[in-house]
Amino acid sequence: MDGMHHDHGSMSPPMSMNNANNTGTMMHHHNMMHMTFFWGKNSEILFSGWPGTSSGMYALALIVVFVLAVLVEWLSHCKLMKADANHVAAGLIQTLLHAIRVGLAFLVMLAIMSFNGGVFLVAVAGHTFGFFIFGSRVFNKSSPPPKTSDLPPMSC
Repeated sequence: MDGMHHDHGSMSPPMSMNNANNTGTMMHHHNMMHMTFFWGKNSEILFSGWPGTSSGMYALALIVVFVLAVLVEWLSHCKLMKADANHVAAGLIQTLLHAIRVGLAFLVMLAIMSFNGGVFLVAVAGHTFGFFIFGSRVFNKSSPPPKTSDLPPMSC
């Protein structure tokens, strides 16, 4: 071809002459972003360099993703406002709760986009556990009220 080197096996940035050392050979930067699911503790979740290569920090990252998913479900099913609340204040609180719920849901989505299999599993487990505790009838023996949440259901 025209002297260009194509490496389709990795997601490293294309080489440029700025990457050339004094001998004229090209040097690769091995900054790989996974585009398929993988297993392992060596990944970046939500922030650059976090959790790194530490098993303890990876476990903490999994716990954080699980808690975020549970919080999304709690906000989706909680009833915090009283029926006789001021309509303007209630509307502002609903809007704030919606913004928090969407922000947390986006954080969970971004964590899943690390393509780490463990992160995916704990996100699904967190949503499942949160729904089981806050959304199912397991802990609410009475018939469901007409309105089960201050916020409308999440839709994609």
